[in-house]
Amino acid sequence: MPYAPADAHIRFTLHPDHQPAVIATTTCPTADAARSHLHDHGFRSTGPTTMVLARIDREEPHYTAKAAEQLQRHGFTTEVDPALQEEIDTEWTWANYPMPWCSRDEIREVGAEAQRIHDDIAAGRLTIHLHAHDGHTTVAVGSYNTGVRRHVHLHGEDHLRQISTSYDTEAGAVAEFHRLYSVAVRPGPAPLTDLEQAVRQLHAGKPPSTTEETSAPAAEPPVAEPGEHEAFLAALFDEERQWEKYRPFDETTIASHESLTVRVEFDHEVRHRTDVAWKIAEYDGPVGERLWHATVTAGTPVSLIRAMLQYLDAPPHATAGNPDDVLHDAAWHPASHPARTTWTAPDRSIVFESTPHAVADRWTLYGGEDLDRAAWSIRLSADAGKDLLAELASVAAAFVAAPAPAPAVRPAPAPRPPLTPPRPRAPRR
Repeated sequence: MPYAPADAHIRFTLHPDHQPAVIATTTCPTADAARSHLHDHGFRSTGPTTMVLARIDREEPHYTAKAAEQLQRHGFTTEVDPALQEEIDTEWTWANYPMPWCSRDEIREVGAEAQRIHDDIAAGRLTIHLHAHDGHTTVAVGSYNTGVRRHVHLHGEDHLRQISTSYDTEAGAVAEFHRLYSVAVRPGPAPLTDLEQAVRQLHAGKPPSTTEETSAPAAEPPVAEPGEHEAFLAALFDEERQWEKYRPFDETTIASHESLTVRVEFDHEVRHRTDVAWKIAEYDGPVGERLWHATVTAGTPVSLIRAMLQYLDAPPHATAGNPDDVLHDAAWHPASHPARTTWTAPDRSIVFESTPHAVADRWTLYGGEDLDRAAWSIRLSADAGKDLLAELASVAAAFVAAPAPAPAVRPAPAPRPPLTPPRPRAPRR
C-alpha cells in the first residue's frame, strides 16, 4: 500500500560537474522516508534536501532508474530530467573492456562488486594493509572487520577491482602477498585514483573541479613549429647518406634505409598538428614480414622522430632497459586505468600510455593531459622494440626535466670613466 502523500516529490538530474553522477532533490513532507529509500540505492546526503549518487562503475543512471521505480511503488512522485532519461535509455559499454566475453549484465555485476569493495574500504569495513603494482594494475591485501572476518587479496582498480583470493588468517594473507610481489610491496592503501577522489568529493558535497582549481595547471606540451618536419626531412637526406629518397607523389616522400628493412613515409599535405604526418615500419628482411609500425602526427617534436630514426639506423647492442624504469627514474607518475597503464610527466605535459590488450596501438606517447585532446601523438604497434620505447621515454623525460639552477648573479663592475669625453653621434639620415 502506498504510504506517501500525493505531494511527495523527488526530482533526479545529472550532476553538473561530474556526469553521469545524479542529484536527487526531495521536496515533500515525507522526505525522511524518501531519503531512506535513496540511501539504500547508494545515494548519499549532501544537504537538507539533496542527495548524490556517485559510483566508480559509472552506472548511476541504471541505479537511479531502479530507485525511481521503487519510490513510485511506495507512492512517491518522481521526475527524471530529460538529459538523465536519455542516459538511462542509452546502452553503453566500456571501451577496450578486458573481459570481452562478459555480457552487459555480467559487466554490470563486475562493476557492482567493485563498488561494494570501494564502499567497504571507504566506510572502514575493509582495512588495506599493503599494496603493490604488478606491472599492469594495483593489487592489495586487506582484512574485513565486520561479520565473518575475511582476509583477501584485491586485484584491479575502480570498476575492475575484484577479490582474487581469500585467506583464513591475516598473517597468511600478508605473507603470501609479500611472496608474490616482493620489492614492489608498499605499506597501506594505494593512492586514490582520479575517479575515487571525484566520488569522495561528491559525497562530501564538493564538486570534483575543486581539486583541479587549487592544483597547478598542466604545462604546455612541447610542439613542433610549422616547417620543422620539412626541414628535418631535408637534412636527413643531406646528412645521412644511408637513407634513399624517392617521391612517388607530390604530397608524399618515401625514405628507404640502405638495409632495405626500414621504410619511412612523410606526408607533405597534412593540415593539422594532430594529423598523421609520418608512417614508420621495420621489416624482418628486404622482402620479409612487417615487424612493427608507428604513426607520428605533425605536431610531434622533431627530437622524438630523430630518436626513432637513429634507433632504426643503428640499434644499440645492449638493451636500454624497460621504459617504465626510465620514467620511474624521471619521477613520472604511474596510474592504472581500465585496460591501460599511464605514466604522466611531473608537469602533466606528456603522457606515456600502454594498452596491453591492444595490437595496433599498444604504446602511445602524446603531448597533453588527455589523449582525446592531445597536441601530438606517437603510436606504436605491439612488437615495437623495448629499446626503442626506452629511448623515446628518455627523450620525452628530457623535455620536462627540471631546469638547471640559474647561475648566481654577480654584481656588475663599476664602469670605467672614459679617457676622453665621448663625441656626440651624428644624426642618422
